Amino acid sequence: MKLNKRLNVILENTFLQIIWYKNKYMKKHYSWLYRNSLSIVFIALFFITLLAQALTGFKVHNSELEDASMAALSFTEYLNSGHFISATFENFESEFLQMALYVVLTISLRQIGSAESKKIEGKEPVDREPEPSAKAPWPVRKGGWILKLYSHSLSLTFLLLFLISWTMHFYGSWEDFNVEQKMDGKPVVEISMYVFEPTFWFETFQNWQSEFLSVASIVVLTIFLRQKGSPESKPVDTPYLETES
Repeated sequence: MKLNKRLNVILENTFLQIIWYKNKYMKKHYSWLYRNSLSIVFIALFFITLLAQALTGFKVHNSELEDASMAALSFTEYLNSGHFISATFENFESEFLQMALYVVLTISLRQIGSAESKKIEGKEPVDREPEPSAKAPWPVRKGGWILKLYSHSLSLTFLLLFLISWTMHFYGSWEDFNVEQKMDGKPVVEISMYVFEPTFWFETFQNWQSEFLSVASIVVLTIFLRQKGSPESKPVDTPYLETES
């Protein structure tokens, strides 16, 4: 009996050591889908809703053309029309502007208690100077102007995407505006003069204000509200005015 007990203790200890070793030194293997599931879901949702927008917009625009006794467009023609281009890129434009401003403004501005803000005092890991270690990205190891550019690549990319989207929105809105002018029997407007049309700026500002509101909402609401398990929220038991980044 004593021998059996001793063997059981030895086996139990061995099993516990194996579990400890596995937890410490062996990383759990996750599938590619699991490791990229967040981006996959949002990209899929993007294409689904973009297709839904195109199909419904196609029906709406052709109905408008029919009411004006103008020729209907094929679906391919619609995708190249000002109606679709304007509606699509005015949304892209506001999103990229929001993200560019958010990335830049969160460098120096603070909101006490918000999960979206850096701490009120002290340095954060994102503030430290990059170290050219073997595992660091290539621009960090390269150094010089390449590192300088890479250090601001996120905000610069969002800014570039905003400018491209703004240009496409402007072009699409101008095209769509002139189609409406023709429907009403009015003269078309030159592209150089369209920048003064309130229609374009109405489309622009109605999208910008909604993005600024959504950012302000998550900045302020994360002070008081929680979502267990989400990295966009503070831990549930964190005090309201404790700022975590």
